[in-house]
Amino acid sequence: MRRRALWHLTLAVLASVALAASLFALRHRLPAELAEPLGLRADISEIRRTQTPLLSAALEDRGLSFGAPVYLRIFKEDRQLELWVEAPDGFRLFRSYEICAFSGDLGPKLREGDRQSPEGFYEVRQGALNPASAYHLSFNLGFPNAYDRAQGRSGSFLMVHGNCLSVGCYAMTDAGIEEIYVLVEAALRGGQDFVPVHAFPFRPTSARMARAAASPWHGFWTDLAPAYQLFDTTTRLPQIKVTDGRYRIVGG
Repeated sequence: MRRRALWHLTLAVLASVALAASLFALRHRLPAELAEPLGLRADISEIRRTQTPLLSAALEDRGLSFGAPVYLRIFKEDRQLELWVEAPDGFRLFRSYEICAFSGDLGPKLREGDRQSPEGFYEVRQGALNPASAYHLSFNLGFPNAYDRAQGRSGSFLMVHGNCLSVGCYAMTDAGIEEIYVLVEAALRGGQDFVPVHAFPFRPTSARMARAAASPWHGFWTDLAPAYQLFDTTTRLPQIKVTDGRYRIVGG
């Protein structure tokens, strides 16, 4: 009996290994549109092969280069993510993407589990990229940053990702996150230290800020507005630091 049980256990282990190997092979052979509905993550190399020539051609048409530094701006109210690419004369808007879903209302994230998408200035580095995300592709915004920590805010794994589903993140379409992810990855591989992501509640123009004067977050939004205004005027990235618990523009 003991020998038979051991034999059955051996067969079960071998079957599990064979199944895992089969799933691994399918994962790397099936195209994304077939693999992902089956719960099999498509290989990021396939996405790169598809997106790189398309993006390179679209960038070239606008006098831009694949692998050049990029900059992301998020506007909750407009449900838009803008992707800007650096050119010799400053950054140029390449594309705007619809944000499928974000969590909560206008205003910053305060604590773990509040289901609120963050606002503020964040940096995406190479280690923040996740090509094996359960949400197609993703990258971590780096919340909480120095400002958030100074305010006692808490939270983790706040992402920009695909799959159009949000519990605190900024969710894009899968097609959109593929383009964004590949361009962010290419910029980091090309030597950009980090990709800045500036998340605003809305476009903080003077008129829109006046309409928000009664909000409890008006003071916080007032600290965000100079970065938006400086970039809109110069198309150059503002240098931002946290001083005495507040965002400051270096030299501003």
